[in-house]
Amino acid sequence: MNGYEKLVKEQLLKHGYRLVRTGKGSHEIWASEQGTAVTVNHDCKSRYTANSIMKAAGIAHRF
Repeated sequence: MNGYEKLVKEQLLKHGYRLVRTGKGSHEIWASEQGTAVTVNHDCKSRYTANSIMKAAGIAHRF
């Protein structure tokens, strides 16, 4: 597997998150309707990074 970026984004979309804007460098800012915002790196190759994004988003899914 090349990375977890696509899988992370699929989970965020599934749980009501939407892309708000691009951030600095290779990052994107995603937010939920409740106001929770998370940063997703385009080069998310680490399972640990993907899981930390899920934790910050309040999503129980783990890779």
